[in-house]
Amino acid sequence: MDKIWLKNYPVGVPAEIDPDRYASVVQVFEESCTKFAHNTAYISMGRKLSFAQLDLLSLRFATWLQSVGMKRGDRVALMMPNVLQYPVCLFGALRAGCAVVNCNPLYTAPELEHQLKDSGARLIVIVENFAHTLQQVIARTDVQHAVVTSMGELLGPIKGRVVDYAVRHVKKIVPAWELPGAINLRQALATGKSARFKPVSLGHQDLAFLQYTGGTTGISKGAMLTHRNIVSNLLQADAWIEPVTRVGRELIVTALPLYHVFSLTANCLTFLRLGAANLLIANPRDIPGFIKTLAKYPFTAITGVNTLFNALLASPEFAKLNFSSLRLTLGGGMAVQEQVAKKWQDVTGTPLVQAYGLTETSPAACINPFSTDISFNGSIGLPISSTELSIRDSNGREVPQGQVGEICIRGPQVMAGYYKRAEETAFVFYPDRFLKTGDIGYVDEQGYAFLVDRKKDMILVSGFNVYPNEVEAAVALHPGVQDVACIGVPDARTGEAVKIFVVRSDPNLTAEALIAHCRTQLTAYKVPHQVEFRGDLPRSNVGKILRRALKEAA
Repeated sequence: MDKIWLKNYPVGVPAEIDPDRYASVVQVFEESCTKFAHNTAYISMGRKLSFAQLDLLSLRFATWLQSVGMKRGDRVALMMPNVLQYPVCLFGALRAGCAVVNCNPLYTAPELEHQLKDSGARLIVIVENFAHTLQQVIARTDVQHAVVTSMGELLGPIKGRVVDYAVRHVKKIVPAWELPGAINLRQALATGKSARFKPVSLGHQDLAFLQYTGGTTGISKGAMLTHRNIVSNLLQADAWIEPVTRVGRELIVTALPLYHVFSLTANCLTFLRLGAANLLIANPRDIPGFIKTLAKYPFTAITGVNTLFNALLASPEFAKLNFSSLRLTLGGGMAVQEQVAKKWQDVTGTPLVQAYGLTETSPAACINPFSTDISFNGSIGLPISSTELSIRDSNGREVPQGQVGEICIRGPQVMAGYYKRAEETAFVFYPDRFLKTGDIGYVDEQGYAFLVDRKKDMILVSGFNVYPNEVEAAVALHPGVQDVACIGVPDARTGEAVKIFVVRSDPNLTAEALIAHCRTQLTAYKVPHQVEFRGDLPRSNVGKILRRALKEAA
């Protein structure tokens, strides 16, 4: 497809970026730590961490990793919310040459076991609130070292004790756990301080992240994101936002979890190069607490999903904040609703700009221009620098401009493939290296891309992917279930919600009992919200359950 989108690029945004500008993410990180040493890098629960402190602590963690035998290419799993320990361990792992495996802290034991076993992670850093989950599975994985940290461990001696006491004894959200041989992060950093670091030479093809996703179909699998992929995407994002940002003077609100690829690249890495401060929000679901935190800081940028923006706007206290410093609001992870975008601009005076991407594209592929004179039009944006878009039919042929087809993407940010899944990798790539996204859309005459529908049956709950096969497998484990099918249904709060249709083998089985069972097998956002019992389910002539028929009926 001709790059018709280039004519609408914001002034100053280049058509191409240079993926070879940096050899690795580590080079970007170390450059920023030197350039912005005295700037604040992260803020968490009132505690500030400068770039110089981040440099020092991450180096100590990298040194400790080497001291326990972690080598270039080894996997380090991180399982924690947005706390200071995350960037310290993230950049420490990368500096030691390791690949980072991000784990959702809300994983159930089966989900965590799958990811640890599949990735081959040899070491994990986990917040104590979730250590009981690791306890259940660690013996069946390759994990040899566990670092268990508390929510307050890096907040200073007084603040840290207060936070930990509240978490453990007031809120009581740290279940009992036992992990023989586990150490706390302070011990690891102390060991790293007294040892000598051996610099690791990293190149473009070294793995930076094994970022787990369902891809376009099936069970969770690791997208192999190389240092070149990640560097490319942060340079692409940096080129796009450069006209509306100021080096060394930005403060971005990081409410989405850093283990999610959107927040990881957009907030943690892109704004790292700008010398910006990241305001970490550990629990964005606590909207009153979230707004109180926002009131303390003159934030200049914020990213999020539609449901987050909608929840903030629903609170009268949000409109009372001072938005005079806010210049950049980016929405992604799920479709931004028009009424939310309009209300956001009315309240804050800043447009809510929609972006589009996938885990497989590191993630950004399309972003709308940041301009106050462009009204919300439902577009997912223009393909960013060095990114090509191709709309193709089911036979892989490109369709004429304006016609609907599968969105396919090519660019330096596109993953190397799925880890240990050659067949699935081959399936999602065309011979010309265009990635099949599994999303249906079109490009208009101005080069703007529009998302029409998802090709597969994936369900999007608050920006997180839910795959019917996984839900159905969990439901089927209940002895009272004979047959099950899963679909997504519209939901005002989360965009979509999970609904299951069940044929019972036990006539006494209730929806409440089935949902309780699912909570032991699935992360909360994957648990069905609706259960409908039926005598049978629609099937094809070969016996395959027809989810589409159920969706149409719903």
